[in-house]
Amino acid sequence: MPMYEYRCAGCGQEFERYLPTVGAAVTCPACAGSDVRRKLSLFAMKSDGPVASVGGGMGGGCCGGGCSCH
Repeated sequence: MPMYEYRCAGCGQEFERYLPTVGAAVTCPACAGSDVRRKLSLFAMKSDGPVASVGGGMGGGCCGGGCSCH
């Protein structure tokens, strides 16, 4: 089950929820308001070894040769 981060537009409370589906109703735990916005969730990863590139090294990302920006 994925975890999503939210911010309540009514009171400004930030909170997290585990949701079984993307369209599930979410309410603020502080004010019970339903005007909540899903935040952009970022994560960090630490590796003690080499990190494999996604896509097999064939470009595909911006400035990786796949977007024709150069």
